[in-house]
Amino acid sequence: MRANPSDLAVRVRGLRKVYGDLNAVDGIDLDIARGETFALLGPNGAGKSTTVEILEGYRHRTGGEVSVLGVDPAHARLDWKARLGIVLQSTGESGQYTVREQLSHFARFYPNPRKVGEVIAAVGLERQANTRIGKLSGGQQRRVDVALAIVGRPELLFLDEPTTGFDPEARHEFWGLIEELKSEGTTILLTTHYLDEAARLGDRGGVIVGGRLIAVGRIDELGGAEARIPLVRWYDEAGVRREERTERPAERVVELARQLGEPRELEVIRPSLEDVYLGLVHAAGSPSPAPESAKEEEPA
Repeated sequence: MRANPSDLAVRVRGLRKVYGDLNAVDGIDLDIARGETFALLGPNGAGKSTTVEILEGYRHRTGGEVSVLGVDPAHARLDWKARLGIVLQSTGESGQYTVREQLSHFARFYPNPRKVGEVIAAVGLERQANTRIGKLSGGQQRRVDVALAIVGRPELLFLDEPTTGFDPEARHEFWGLIEELKSEGTTILLTTHYLDEAARLGDRGGVIVGGRLIAVGRIDELGGAEARIPLVRWYDEAGVRREERTERPAERVVELARQLGEPRELEVIRPSLEDVYLGLVHAAGSPSPAPESAKEEEPA
């Protein structure tokens, strides 16, 4: 993606982070347009968290150029940080305050915060507004994290595994909230191991493996056209499993039906984002491609 720098929320060139002999981030180039939702995907230890923490200003880089909302995070001040919203994988927020008290406290840090009551409603915690955070369920506490991140009307929202601990209904409600924020023009950088979440929310995405960005593009175009060619599988008359990639799967199924009658265990598989992702990660030589993996561990 090439764009006018003024249209970019994030611009990264040659980003590197080295820990001793380990290249945790190894020469990443990345542009994220204002108002875009970008999904950063990758297996555990790929460098996602390190990259995001550098963009957030929490970690110093070894080399490269970084601009976030027109500012180098390494030299940013509080006025820049007030333009960000951050949902971490885990939070250290105290559980002794109620949801309303905590949000009211955080809202005072921002020049033009959202109304606390509106934020509570947006994250579905109206019934728990006067409940101490420590008494909430894990999923409800995660909603508090999101509320704290959006109360300041951020221009750029970082979501690091935001729906961890959510049940399916809560996840879908959360997706609706994020889509509302998108419609308001909020730029969002999402890291997630849930590929359906990335497919639902992301405009574009990137796959990072071994500290390198191996693929970037529209979510529905990642991996290129060849990675999305349908696969036809069946067992032939000798009981041997066959498979064939074809851009005309219906025609191939008709041909098989004519040849074999009713082919045993015939199926047509149209590659999903998860299939494409796993193929990219496997081709890059990652030993742990599973998207459901736990939080990546990186050097402190």
